[in-house]
Amino acid sequence: MNWAGNLTYSAERVARPRSLDELGDLLAAGGRVRALGSRHSFSDVADTTGVHVQVDAVDDGRPPVDLDPATGVVSVNGGLRHGEVATALHAQGRALSNLASLPHISVAGAVATATHGSGDRNRSLASDVVGLELVTVDGGRRTLRRGDADFPGAVVSLGALGIVTRVELATRPTFDVRQDVLTDLPWDALLENFDAVTGSAYSVSLFTGGAEPTVRQVWRKAVQDGDQTGVGQREGDDDVLVALGAKPAPGPLHPIPGVDPLACTAQLGVPGPWHERLPHFRLDFTPSAGDELQSEFLVPRTRAVAAIEAVRRLASVVAPLLLTTEIRTVAADDLWLSPFDEDCVGIHFTWVADWPAVRAVLPRIEDTLLPLGARPHWGKLSTVPAADVAALFPGFAAFRELAHRLDPEGRLRGGYVERLLAD
Repeated sequence: MNWAGNLTYSAERVARPRSLDELGDLLAAGGRVRALGSRHSFSDVADTTGVHVQVDAVDDGRPPVDLDPATGVVSVNGGLRHGEVATALHAQGRALSNLASLPHISVAGAVATATHGSGDRNRSLASDVVGLELVTVDGGRRTLRRGDADFPGAVVSLGALGIVTRVELATRPTFDVRQDVLTDLPWDALLENFDAVTGSAYSVSLFTGGAEPTVRQVWRKAVQDGDQTGVGQREGDDDVLVALGAKPAPGPLHPIPGVDPLACTAQLGVPGPWHERLPHFRLDFTPSAGDELQSEFLVPRTRAVAAIEAVRRLASVVAPLLLTTEIRTVAADDLWLSPFDEDCVGIHFTWVADWPAVRAVLPRIEDTLLPLGARPHWGKLSTVPAADVAALFPGFAAFRELAHRLDPEGRLRGGYVERLLAD
């Protein structure tokens, strides 16, 4: 079963090989097989009727987090959680460029599904990848690095090319971040000053309900070491949002009203290490509400205001099922199955755990957002047919050819990926 409890996997068993040889033998033995990460996907993108494989116990003779101080590239076991990698990197004076809301997700799984954080200049987590090591369906081993012809198709791969055992990530010097939460930003102020709001810090997230008169919360994460990678914001720039009508929160808040903020990362402007501020939730606590469903649609940034206004017009339909909506910005990358081939805005819905009701509402949202260029997140819930989703990605034909080349019998398919790659 996945983390949210909304999906029971079809696999006959779960295997945790201890070595590359053991993993290679498992793949070479035949039958269906797929990698399984931290089980945070709400869709059946990771499902299989065969064997699920977790690689967190694989010992390939190297440290699980292996930093090259000369290049700043870190090689990590693909089954590790981002929070574990971040903690180890910070101890060595290095950092990743960004993190997702949850530090609990596995590195390989997050990369394979184009999972992202927020920030006008921050790309998805997959964009930090400079190399991959995987065991192919015949039990062989293959390494792909940036510059190789197949690399742009191998990073966001949905697990369809092999079992990723190592991920190589670019890093930067460690940095401190302060997190401030503001409340009640007027909608008109946001829509008329969208770029100023989302550009007011290194990472900005907006939380709202379906029918609220203002944007409920603005989570602003500002770098404190003077290097904002060009954003140019400094401590005190909350004044930009206050001038637009937002109010500093009187105390720590949770994105979902009424939920204890104890599991959230430190707020109130207290500076701290990047890995303890960029996620919304702390690694040592259960993330988010747990008993929930999630959907997300990635819209071209040029259509962001139109998309937000369109979703607001559905408030009467959405609000009864909604725990919270998060709006985030993501910079463009060059990966074939990434939805970020241009700068995008993510509109993320956290729903009550009532799939029949949510499934009935999703087509209304999809019919509204897809004409604006939206694409559903690979790991979230959607009712858009897989063939229609494939048509939204210019690089999909090249990816299909790569998947057929590395897995001609389709043994690495299952669930959503089976439907996506169906002939």
